[in-house]
Amino acid sequence: MASGTAGSWSEWPVDHFLRSGCITARDGAAVRWFHAANSRARAAAAARSNVHMVEADVLLRGGEGGKGDPILAHPPDTDSDITLQEWLTQMVNTNKGIKLDFKSLDAVGPSLELLGQVEQQLRRPVWINGDILAGPGGSRPALNAQSILSTVTSTFPDITLSLGWTTGWHGHHHGQGYDWGMVEEMSQLCQALSQPVTFPVRAMLVPCSLPALRWLIQQSDRYSLTVWTGKDDIYSVEDLLSIRENFDKSRVYYDIFEPQNSEFKKAIGIEQ
Repeated sequence: MASGTAGSWSEWPVDHFLRSGCITARDGAAVRWFHAANSRARAAAAARSNVHMVEADVLLRGGEGGKGDPILAHPPDTDSDITLQEWLTQMVNTNKGIKLDFKSLDAVGPSLELLGQVEQQLRRPVWINGDILAGPGGSRPALNAQSILSTVTSTFPDITLSLGWTTGWHGHHHGQGYDWGMVEEMSQLCQALSQPVTFPVRAMLVPCSLPALRWLIQQSDRYSLTVWTGKDDIYSVEDLLSIRENFDKSRVYYDIFEPQNSEFKKAIGIEQ
């Protein structure tokens, strides 16, 4: 799998954390995640924890169309007790990689400026995430694909992109997954990119999407998957094991909730 140079923002987490002795195998399931570090308390907890990658949601204070500083909050929230600048200062003083999840395009430019200020101190994986296409049951994405791709790649050609689909189900779903049209459109958007790309995919939708998703990551050794879940999603550890059996284990990350996370790690023999 094509990983960036050591210490670069495009180095795969499996390579970075294996090289630094934080994990013992080139296995995406060994990489631990902290989700939604969107407050001072959550950021401090993430910094103290034994995770490898910290994820947070970025928007401008005041929400879409807001003129404030980039802050850490997930819609419908439009305010936070921590700015992105403060958050980055805290993360720089850890050994953790970061994933910034953007919900609107207007927050991207100002956030990239702040990232640039810590670039030399942040020598580890940095991911920029956004939903750029409509997926199963999903609404029209808030981010314009070409706009965010051109903004990010022109500023940081060495950053890892996490490019996903909107999805619309809560709890159970009815057998529809990521279809060939969705996957082929994503492939076309990513063909011209030079940096690593990970595709966030919802765990409960993956089992019925295996042929299309396997085809997608076979299109480039720069591609991987990041499996995520909604808090109320209904899926089984067997679903996660099926994903693991169908893909190269170094090319799939798992940012999932408890108790499935611990049950999955136990089933595959990875210590928390």
